[in-house]
Amino acid sequence: MILDLQRFLETARPVWTALEKDLDYLENDPDPAWDLARTEQFYRLYQQTSAHLAEVRHLTAERELRGYLEQLVARSYARIYVRGKEKSRGRWWQWFTAAFPAAVRRHAMAGVLSVGLFLVGCLFGAVALRIDPTAKGALLPFGHGQQTPTERVKKEMEDQGKKISQARGRFSADLMTHNTRVAFFTLGLGMTWGLGTIVMLFYNGVILGAVALDYIVDGQLVFLMGWILPHGSVEIPAILLAGQAGLVLGHALIGWGNRLPRRLRLRAVLPDMVTMAGGVAVLLVWAGIVESFFSQYHEPVVPHALKIAFGVVQLGALTLFLWRGGANESAL
Repeated sequence: MILDLQRFLETARPVWTALEKDLDYLENDPDPAWDLARTEQFYRLYQQTSAHLAEVRHLTAERELRGYLEQLVARSYARIYVRGKEKSRGRWWQWFTAAFPAAVRRHAMAGVLSVGLFLVGCLFGAVALRIDPTAKGALLPFGHGQQTPTERVKKEMEDQGKKISQARGRFSADLMTHNTRVAFFTLGLGMTWGLGTIVMLFYNGVILGAVALDYIVDGQLVFLMGWILPHGSVEIPAILLAGQAGLVLGHALIGWGNRLPRRLRLRAVLPDMVTMAGGVAVLLVWAGIVESFFSQYHEPVVPHALKIAFGVVQLGALTLFLWRGGANESAL
């Protein structure tokens, strides 16, 4: 609520002036050469102006001011969500390498929370299994609780010769479908004000933590790393990114620290959520291919050291991509 209109105008007018100047520049240049920093600044000006519009809506005597702000917000929205889409048609590579990592970075705090919830789940799963080894059947998935890691490793080594002759394409497609379903379910649970997403991130962490401790205690750490890292170095981050998008959705629904109406809050985050969901799907397609055609083969067919090195390098490349991807590209 605005108590001092004059002070409000003095504080907010520089934001409107800067936004209007940027809009004039963009509308006069059909292909502006903007870097990521200037694009993000433009987006922040748009968000601030949208918030100012929400604050002046109740001022019935300021009809002219409301009209001016509505025009600014509408022009900005068209530049960000309409013009941007028109430019990206047929340019999916630029979308993936620039728009996707930029969207991830814009919601960095949600990403940190997603990783934190997952790691807390990992710790809980490991501690729970350490305290009560008889809980393996409840904590470990996919029949892991019915075998020791050594028994499972022996079976994997015996079966890999048969796997070479199997239809790898169908197995890869099944993995992609399953992982994408889990990721989108985690994202969609953001509709529960983020609570469902939090549970899914924690639960997935519990499973990984319990499995990791079980293999470590049984002396099979090297095998586990060689088995999981090649595809897990992409698959697990993809699930965490889906959780990040789910937390963004939950925050938009709750509206902490944001005085915009819920409809506008959701509309503001929707483009980034769609971009992140698409990026997650691409990552999971790659993870499914790697898991089917590489992760499932063990020594002596493929050395554990090679698989571990592949996973570590891949994780480093993905981290660098999300951190710096598209930093020098134009986004508008």
